[in-house]
Amino acid sequence: MKTRKWMPGIMMVGILFASCSQRAYVQKDDTVDFSKIRTYAWVYGTQKDSLSKKTELNSLTETKIKESIDRNLQKNGWKQVSKNPDVLLVYDMDIQRENRTVSDPVYTMPTTRWFYNPYSRRYTPVYYPSEFIGYNNRHESYKEGTLTLTIMKAENEKTIWQGWTSSEINGRRMTDREIDENVKAIIRKMG
Repeated sequence: MKTRKWMPGIMMVGILFASCSQRAYVQKDDTVDFSKIRTYAWVYGTQKDSLSKKTELNSLTETKIKESIDRNLQKNGWKQVSKNPDVLLVYDMDIQRENRTVSDPVYTMPTTRWFYNPYSRRYTPVYYPSEFIGYNNRHESYKEGTLTLTIMKAENEKTIWQGWTSSEINGRRMTDREIDENVKAIIRKMG
């Protein structure tokens, strides 16, 4: 009976962790049997649009992203090879400055007024709680990073799967933890 008492608490913690997890989105070719794919090789993408101002990643960040993808794919039984891979992989990391409107609730200050009671010949306090009076809107900018992983057939370079996720970046660069969370969210969608 005691284990049943803890069950709602455990379920709430599970729901909380599930709601905090990173969301990923995918598009895939439904005609491809992904269970037959076991080997992959990396290709390097090029930026075709020279007019776009894209944030350049440093080599350490690029290495961390590739290592995280390799590690998560190898957990799924995939192997990186240099000759005759089943598929080719390419990733892209796009960091952009975004704007959002934040609405903060505004309340009045709680007050206490003192009234004289002539019958008891004393002052009596009357408490007035704070009241909601509206919202204070403000604009703030933030950086959002979008990580995209693309899988192509090796023989014809046709895209067969693409997964991406976006998250707010709190520093100048993505941390190792942010990279891992984003990659895990994308790789989970492969299965």
